[in-house]
Amino acid sequence: MNLKLRLQLSVMMFVQFFVWGAWYVTAPNYLKEIGFTGDHIGWVFAVGPIAGVISPFFVGMIADRFFAAQRVLGAMHLLGAAIMLFATTLMAQKASPAAIIITIFGYQLTYFPTLALANTLAMRNIADPEKEFPSIRVLGTIGWIIAGLLLSWLGWGTKINMFYLTTAAALALGLFSFALPHTPPTQTGSVSARQILGLDALVLLKDRNYLTFMAASFLICIPLAFYYQITSRVVEMLQFQKVAGLGDIATKVGFGDVIGLVMSFGQMAEIIFMIVMPFFFRRLGVKWMLAMGMLAWVVRYALFSLGAPDEVRWMIIVGIVLHGICYDFFFVTGQIYTDQIAPKHIRAQAQGLLVLFTLGLGMAIGAKVAGYIETQYTPETARALNQQMVDKSAELDLLKNRLATAIPADRAAIEAQMKQVEAEKNEKGIAALKAIEWKPLWAKPAIFAAAILVLFVLLFKNKPAAASEKKAEAYAD
Repeated sequence: MNLKLRLQLSVMMFVQFFVWGAWYVTAPNYLKEIGFTGDHIGWVFAVGPIAGVISPFFVGMIADRFFAAQRVLGAMHLLGAAIMLFATTLMAQKASPAAIIITIFGYQLTYFPTLALANTLAMRNIADPEKEFPSIRVLGTIGWIIAGLLLSWLGWGTKINMFYLTTAAALALGLFSFALPHTPPTQTGSVSARQILGLDALVLLKDRNYLTFMAASFLICIPLAFYYQITSRVVEMLQFQKVAGLGDIATKVGFGDVIGLVMSFGQMAEIIFMIVMPFFFRRLGVKWMLAMGMLAWVVRYALFSLGAPDEVRWMIIVGIVLHGICYDFFFVTGQIYTDQIAPKHIRAQAQGLLVLFTLGLGMAIGAKVAGYIETQYTPETARALNQQMVDKSAELDLLKNRLATAIPADRAAIEAQMKQVEAEKNEKGIAALKAIEWKPLWAKPAIFAAAILVLFVLLFKNKPAAASEKKAEAYAD
C-alpha cells in the first residue's frame, strides 16, 4: 500500500470514530443539566441502535449499486453535521427532551451507516485486508481516545461544546470524504428483500452452538448499555481531578476536567488487549475467549456496585479498564467465530446479522432497560437536587446574557456572580449524583451478565472451525 493511500484511509478512520467519541460517552453529563432524566437519556442511547437497525441496509444498497462509496460517506456526514448543529440549537434553547431526542435520532440515521461504509471503503482499496486493515482500523480507536482527551483538556465534558465539536468533525470528514479514493458500485441486477435484510444468514441459527452464541451476544448487550450511558456520571461524581497524582497530572497538562480522560482508559485498554488477543486465542479457543469476555462484564459491574456508593476510585478505574477485555474478547472473538462458521457466500450477511442482534436490537433494548433502572434508583432527593442544578444552569445563562451587554464598570461584579453560581451548580450536580442508589443500580446488570455467562458455558460446545464451517455449508445446501 502506498503512503498516500494509507494516510487517506487512516485519517478517514481516525475522524470517523473521533466524531462518535466526541459526544457519545459524555453526553449524559451535559443533558442532565438541561433537565434530562434517566428515562430521557435511555431514549438518547436507544435511538442510535434503532437507527443502526434501519438505515445501514438501505444506505449500503445505495453504495453497492448506485453511487460511489466515498460520495455516499461524504453526503451522510455533511447531512449529519447539519442535523447535529440543529440539535445543538435546540439544546441551547432548552427545548423539550422529546424534540432533542428526535433530532438525535435523525443524526444517528446518518451516522450509523457510515461505520460500515468506512470499513467497506478501506477494505476495497487495500490489497490484503487481513494484514493491512487492522493497522488502519486501530486509528479509529485512537480517534475515540483523542476525542475524550480533547474534551477533558478543553473542559467540555459537561458542556454543550462537545456537540459543536462533533458537528465540526462531521463537517470536516464529510468534505474530506470526497477526496478519498474513488470506490464505485460493484453490484448490478435485481436485489431481493431477503438479500437486503441479510436473511440468508438465518440458516446459521440451525446450529445449536451458533444459536447459543447469538442469544448470548444479544442478551449481553443489554447490560453493555449501562456502561455507555451511566459510567461517565460516576466518574463525574468521584471528581478524579481532586485525586493526588491523576489530578496533579491533569492540572499540569491543563485539563479542564478529567471525565473524558478517565473514560478513554477503556479504549486505551482495548488497544492493549487487541495486541495480546492472538496469544490468548490460541490457548483458550472460541468458547473460553467468549466466556472471559462475559466474565469481565460481571466483574466490571460488581466493582461499580461496590465502588460507586463508597467512592472507591480504584474500583471504578479497574472497571473502566476492563472494557478492553469486554470488547475484544467477546465482540472481536464473536466476529472471528462468525467468519469461521459461515459459508463464504453469506459471510458478509452473517456479520451484518450479528451487528443487528447486538449493537442494534440488544443495545436498543439495553438503553431503555438502563434508563428504567436508573430512574428506579434515583430517589426524590436526587431529583430535587438535579432540578436545583438545572435552575442554577438557567440562572447562569441569564448572567451570561447580561455580561454580553454590560458596561465595563459592571462586568467584574457579574463575572464574580457567575463564578459563584457556577460553583453552586456544580455542587448541586455532584450532590444529586451522590444521592443515586448506586449499589442496586449496578448490581442488576452484574447479576444479569452472570446468568448469561453460566447459561453460555453450559450450553455452548466448542468445535473446530473446519467442522463448524462444514456443518454450516450443509445447512445452506
